Amino acid sequence: MKRRGLLAGAAGLAALRAAPARPETSAPLPGRKTLRLAFNFAETGFDPPRVGDQSSIRVIAHIFEPPLTYDPLARPAVLVPLTAAALPEVSADFRRFVVTLKPGILFADDPVFQGRPRELVAADYVYTLKRYYDPAIRTEHLHLFENEKILALSELRRQALKDKTPFPYDVEVPGLRVLDRYRFEIVLAEPSPRFAHQLAAWTCGAVAREVVEAYADDPNAHPVGTGPFRLAQWRRASRIVLERNPRFREQVFSTVGAGPGLQHHAEALAGARAPRVDRVEIDIIDESQPRWLAFLGDEHDVMTMPPELGQLAMPGGQLAPFLQRQGMRAERNFNGIAHTFLNCEDPVIGGYTPERVALRRAVMLAFDSAEELRLVLHGQGEAAQSLVPPGCYGHDATLRSEMTAPSPARAKALLDLYGYADRNGDGWREQPDGQPLLLRIAFRADQRSRASSELWLKRLKAVGLRVQFEFAPFGELIRRSLAGQIMMWGFTWSGVPDGDFFLGLAYGPNADQSNDARFRLPAFDRLYERQRVLPDGPERLALMQQANRLMLAYVPYIAHYHPVVTELFRLRVQGPLRHPFNSDWYRWVAVA
Repeated sequence: MKRRGLLAGAAGLAALRAAPARPETSAPLPGRKTLRLAFNFAETGFDPPRVGDQSSIRVIAHIFEPPLTYDPLARPAVLVPLTAAALPEVSADFRRFVVTLKPGILFADDPVFQGRPRELVAADYVYTLKRYYDPAIRTEHLHLFENEKILALSELRRQALKDKTPFPYDVEVPGLRVLDRYRFEIVLAEPSPRFAHQLAAWTCGAVAREVVEAYADDPNAHPVGTGPFRLAQWRRASRIVLERNPRFREQVFSTVGAGPGLQHHAEALAGARAPRVDRVEIDIIDESQPRWLAFLGDEHDVMTMPPELGQLAMPGGQLAPFLQRQGMRAERNFNGIAHTFLNCEDPVIGGYTPERVALRRAVMLAFDSAEELRLVLHGQGEAAQSLVPPGCYGHDATLRSEMTAPSPARAKALLDLYGYADRNGDGWREQPDGQPLLLRIAFRADQRSRASSELWLKRLKAVGLRVQFEFAPFGELIRRSLAGQIMMWGFTWSGVPDGDFFLGLAYGPNADQSNDARFRLPAFDRLYERQRVLPDGPERLALMQQANRLMLAYVPYIAHYHPVVTELFRLRVQGPLRHPFNSDWYRWVAVA
């Protein structure tokens, strides 16, 4: 079926492009169940290939649906079907995957569909995946699919770039094909034993081609998916409102078995249908103090506890008595890795010669992540030995690295040894060739970032390194990082079940995307590629550990800590909120 034929001509198309995503709705009607919360930084939009921040991702995950998901309560994580009828058919060599969809799943209504129900079909997922290869779309997620080596898709992209022509979506490639209305096939050039996990990621949430093309002028403002919610209101960087999708199918809760401490959720959710609330209201409140006061003032039902307030709300790891008296509860878990990347293409701190590696190691040794964890995070985390966090396959609980062994004395010795000396007597070291040495670190413009910058200033000054700070919104920093314009910047990666992703942060072909450090080391790349094609087991783990040691030696990243995330809930909130790998947290939450 040609989707272009569903559009209503040039005049109709112009009207659709001019229309808002949804008329702004008034306050919720009496009797409607509303979940209220706040995000700690602004979203960038809701078109999956174009965004990478957690605020945008969390909204996207409730609107668009991938074929698979993770069981809400199983621990460790278990893949289960979402829009798929079953888990994919997988060939013995882990190269061919066939997905069969459930019939009758509908997209949310939109003027593009002209009042007719629009069913989810296999061609929607084929189009969704192809969008990541479209050179006209600036995305940081292409590496997730290119690393899987889907047959002929990268070649199709390269040809479009060479010819300077639009990406040919209608050209069929052997690696990604529609088999029939409800089945599509993915074929890889190399084995990928864990490829099915890609099909559970929010990046694979199905979009409708005619919607994307109708709203091509601003696709970030017009998300239309098959998920339990649709976008009802959006005031950029201020407020987001989701409402129940009237076209959402009947989905009854099920689990293969609840993990430790989660059985009570399984009992409470027995027979529940998603979504359990009618509306989700999200305020954007950057600073921790006003967000905390809004929660205490009963403006929100749920709050992710700012680390700097952790000892106030959770002294000794226990919920504070004044919160207990209000009937609140708390859930805590480790979540990902907080890190700082060092741009290996930067003319000052980048490169692979001994003196440049020594400079990066000296910066790492000068900084004290434990001090940051104590003073800035108020103990709300666990010191990190490497980028691979607990709970991910490949994490080595026995590893002890220099990341947790700061030493200004060793940092000074390294700098002295490799010629970083104060030649002009101004108190600051110069480069070995006598050129000025200035480190530049980027931060978000919030209270916690400013506290971290003060710590960086103190620690680097102590070893004679001059530093300058650059403060900007998260979205701007992402754009600059993708363009290679930032020397150093740090944030948190989370939500991935396998260590392959975290090792991939240093994989050369991922530069311009997840490899913010723009690290390119052939020896590392070969190790990374070898472990990808192996099934889980001792051989793969050994390769992962070798690759991890190379990252530790060359220091493209400084691993800081694994954050402890504490969610505070009001008594009226029922059900689990945060899942370690699913991003659609509100599907099974209820508000009494």
